[in-house]
Amino acid sequence: MRNVSHCTLLTVVCVCSAALVSVAAQDHFPSNEDLRHVRSISQPRLSPDGRSVLIQVTDATADGGKNHLWLVDVQANAARQLTYSPENDKRGEYEGAWMPDGRSILFLAHRGEHTQLYELPTDGGEAHPFAVKIVPPVDESKAPDAIPPAPKAADGASPAKAEPVECDVARYFVSPDGKEIAIIVRDPQTPGEKKEQDEKADAVPLNHDPHGSRLYLLDPASGKITPTATPPDVDGVVWTRQDDRMLAIAEGMNDVGDLSPAGTAWVVTVADPERPQQLKAIPATIEAASWSWDGRHIDYLAQSQTDAPPGYSDLYEYTMTGQSVRDLSAGFSGSVGLGEPIAEGGSVLEEAELGTRTTVMRFTGDRREELKFDTTTVSQLSTNAQQTAWAWLGSSSTQPPTLYYAEKLGQNAKVLKTPDLLPTAWTPISSHVVSWKSDAFTIEGLLYLPPQASAERKVPLIVEVHGGPTGAFDDSWGAFIEFMAGQGWAVLRPNPRGSTGYGAAFAAANKNDMGGGDYRDIMAGVDAVLAQYPIDANKLALMGYSYGGEMAAFVEGRTDRFKAIISGAPVTDQESEYGTERGSYYDRWFYGGYPWEHAESAWRQSALADVAKAKTPFLLLQGESDGTDPLGQSEEMYRALRQMGVAVELVEYPREDHGPLYEAIFGYPVPEPWHGFDGRQRIVTFLDKAFAQ
Repeated sequence: MRNVSHCTLLTVVCVCSAALVSVAAQDHFPSNEDLRHVRSISQPRLSPDGRSVLIQVTDATADGGKNHLWLVDVQANAARQLTYSPENDKRGEYEGAWMPDGRSILFLAHRGEHTQLYELPTDGGEAHPFAVKIVPPVDESKAPDAIPPAPKAADGASPAKAEPVECDVARYFVSPDGKEIAIIVRDPQTPGEKKEQDEKADAVPLNHDPHGSRLYLLDPASGKITPTATPPDVDGVVWTRQDDRMLAIAEGMNDVGDLSPAGTAWVVTVADPERPQQLKAIPATIEAASWSWDGRHIDYLAQSQTDAPPGYSDLYEYTMTGQSVRDLSAGFSGSVGLGEPIAEGGSVLEEAELGTRTTVMRFTGDRREELKFDTTTVSQLSTNAQQTAWAWLGSSSTQPPTLYYAEKLGQNAKVLKTPDLLPTAWTPISSHVVSWKSDAFTIEGLLYLPPQASAERKVPLIVEVHGGPTGAFDDSWGAFIEFMAGQGWAVLRPNPRGSTGYGAAFAAANKNDMGGGDYRDIMAGVDAVLAQYPIDANKLALMGYSYGGEMAAFVEGRTDRFKAIISGAPVTDQESEYGTERGSYYDRWFYGGYPWEHAESAWRQSALADVAKAKTPFLLLQGESDGTDPLGQSEEMYRALRQMGVAVELVEYPREDHGPLYEAIFGYPVPEPWHGFDGRQRIVTFLDKAFAQ
């Protein structure tokens, strides 16, 4: 239930509805088709000389949702596209990075049979791939029990020597001097394994795959590839500024992390990659890390020391000499863990949530400083090796994601021009940060009102619930708000207990109580905005995706105050979800252990427990390939509501996993051309029908 949490750029369709009030002629709000023409930007990367910023631009859904790299000249304040994709490349170019000399950039692309690492000169010319071929460390076709049996060598003949095989590059990390590139490679398929597959000898024993993601060193000058002995599955690498060492983070193979956290941290030296050193004092929950400038410390993110949901992080400092650890963010009133730590002299920078804002905190020993920015949300902070300048993305309720640049943090920032993200300018809708009391908590939310809302003209309200539940709504721009305003709707986005941004205790306040206190927090928020704002109490709807969809299912059996409920990819039965989902460790914390040992707790926190009381028309939107909240969860809810005589619809989307369907429906650029359009259209049709009754 956890994947969809930090909710930005949410979008729904604009189909004219006679039941909703039209807006003034001078206002312009998006149509459903408009949302297929929205682009996005991400991954700003500052050049070594600080004069340019490399960004990733994702084409609009209508254009295929491919990624491309653009270069923004800081002084000229102009952007130009660097990479273009051949027709057979469906994803485009992504994960761009600078070579340290600034003369070329690197990126990943799948232009042939494999995902390759490319180098492109910045002064012109064609991108060329590195020939990444390795001797396969695993060949199942030669195993003693292989099917069909491996051919036997002739008597006295030497076994055939394994030849290097071309493989896919999953990730890469350039050393500060550019002499080495750490690459993560999934064990390649051998010719023998390909033959097995073609002959349909392709049985898959679960969690017994000997293939892993391994760490290699690539010399970009010679093309030589050197294996390391870091155990798989390697997930990330961080280089020291001295170029001699790197920290590799491994996750373990075959879903071992589903039993308990299984991360390990290894120091790998360039001089002796065959003997990595494990840092055993670093916990198995490590997520991301950075080296201090002098290489004596490692700052890393890992599970909070307090009782908090899995994945709720603190920022720690590990000392290499004494192998000691201290928690730099202990007791922090917000939440950290949104991005990788950045060492800054004797300090470390980390993105953080503070209520409905996201910003950057500077941690220096026991001191904490919130850095100041021009927007309510900040993300993807980037700098170069010498930290001669900084670049980041900023957004607010009235400002789409924007690229900023400053020579020093805290100084006046410059807005850099990037490709237009929207097909046309839309009427901005300002947020209202609202708060209310619920039990012993003060709850915050973001309220958005359409232009015509007034004391004389009350407007309908849709309550949107975020995913997670360990997630939050921040005060960023969202196309969803633009749509709803154009249709005459107000939107309330509450951050109930269990949300991030308010400290570990608040994030843990829904333990063993999903659908309990958080439901009361949301309903108290509805009462609060009804009392203070021009909202029509007879025109209320609720929607959500992932845990938001789960809350929608809880609401279905708890109240009839809403005229319509929309649920995307929900959990409806905790026990069956636990047995079929991809990664169950996260859920275990919420009901105190295995559901079969806590059956009462798991059932009490299942929406199906109250389905007999359901009355409200209910729409389910579900990806057929969802591994996070599998298809069966929506089908269980659909069958139960249908047999209880409740008006219910279930729409299933082929090929869609959890996150991609969320992105499609809520307006992110995606490769699937019509699923998002269809979902938004069905939402509006469903709301129109419910409110016409």
